[in-house]
Amino acid sequence: MEYVYAALLLNSADKEISEENVSAILTAAGIDADDARVKALIASLEEVDIEEAIATAAVAAPAAGAGAAAPAAAAEEAVEEEEEEEEEEEEEEAAAAGLGALFG
Repeated sequence: MEYVYAALLLNSADKEISEENVSAILTAAGIDADDARVKALIASLEEVDIEEAIATAAVAAPAAGAGAAAPAAAAEEAVEEEEEEEEEEEEEEAAAAGLGALFG
């Protein structure tokens, strides 16, 4: 969620939403920015007009809001997928490290 907030903050400040800027905001907030998640967010937001999405989501009825929220949901889903992949990799690495202890 912090990654999306960083993008929204950059948008509200009329700054470019780039990997470097998102990473800088996260680092300033004390968050260790994950490059893969930042790249996924930037890729997800390439074709999104954030101002339009916010305006549409803010005034739309719940049924229409679901379609307007799709770009944001897609960005969040991409970030969640990246997190899941990272967790799986970390679990595999931990399992491999545990096996290494068996063979000392």
